[in-house]
Amino acid sequence: MSTEASETNIPVRDPRLARPAFMLRFRRPGPALIAGASLGCLLIGLLFVAVQVRAIFSAQLQQEYIGLVLEAVDRAEGARDSAAALRGAPAVSAEKPTSDPEAYPRARHDLSERLATLDALVSASPAPAPPFSKAALAPDAPFDTASQSLDAAASYWRAQREEVSDAMRNRISRVADTLILLSAIVFGVLVTALGMYAKHNRLLAGRSHEFEHAALHDAMTGLPNRRRLFAALEATAKSAGRIAVLYIDLDGFKRVNDTQGHRIGDEFLIAVSRRFRQSVRTGDVVARIGGDEFAVLVSRFESDSELAAIAQRLIACVAQTDQQMALGLVRASIGIATFPDRVDDYWRLVAAADETMYEVKRNGKDGFAFASASS
Repeated sequence: MSTEASETNIPVRDPRLARPAFMLRFRRPGPALIAGASLGCLLIGLLFVAVQVRAIFSAQLQQEYIGLVLEAVDRAEGARDSAAALRGAPAVSAEKPTSDPEAYPRARHDLSERLATLDALVSASPAPAPPFSKAALAPDAPFDTASQSLDAAASYWRAQREEVSDAMRNRISRVADTLILLSAIVFGVLVTALGMYAKHNRLLAGRSHEFEHAALHDAMTGLPNRRRLFAALEATAKSAGRIAVLYIDLDGFKRVNDTQGHRIGDEFLIAVSRRFRQSVRTGDVVARIGGDEFAVLVSRFESDSELAAIAQRLIACVAQTDQQMALGLVRASIGIATFPDRVDDYWRLVAAADETMYEVKRNGKDGFAFASASS
């Protein structure tokens, strides 16, 4: 009792859960997933490019503003050099001293105005920037104080110009790389789409061929059916001089189905169909008309004796199959009709061979006969 209870309570483990992760079946992405992922990558890439382009334009405006500031710096440095020369201090660009006592005050006033203009530009900067010292802007400010403030401003804004230029170059490089990547994605999507289109066309062509083959062939034996036989008959009659149809009926086959079962009967039909194909020439057509009836379309034969040899081989195929399966029941009756000597209309070849086959059956079966010229 306890043993049964313990066995009942043992949980049954799903065998799929015991599989390692690497053994799980990998599902290949479908076209919709690939297209969605590619579209997402394109949208992200375009958004990134748009952001970078906007940043580039902003940096370009910032660079233009820095250029204006540096122009003001250059003018202020020129005024400082002139004042320094008049003051007797070393100047960046030496000028001849003047004996005018008002020259230095005018140069100093000009420097103060240049510094005031520079301060106004710096104060109007769209980006935060270190302001000028108010003590350096006063007209009576010490020369050294004003000069140091100018040097500090010049150093800062020249460094800003280099930094903005480097940032612009990096952004342009990233935009170029992104555009190359997007082009590769677009090219990959196009190649993938063309590949899928070609694969789809191949699948459609393969299915169309399968449908056409199924419509023109017998499903069990693989032989051409009546429709395929008449199509081949029309094509052969237009290209060949003489053609013939051998109509075959399996004598005693109904007893095989009745006594041995339909499975044995189907095996017999498949086996005898294989032997029929092997016994005729490559250009001849062996077709299953239906049930236990077959037909062979022969083209380009020389004489009736050649057709008689083919008929004998077909009869032998049936007898060999019957012997191999140890049935002792099945034989063959064959009617032969030829165009244009015996039948003047090739569309009546099959019917004439069929009528002749029934004459063979009425005369004892297991043989062949030729249709009369009046058929």
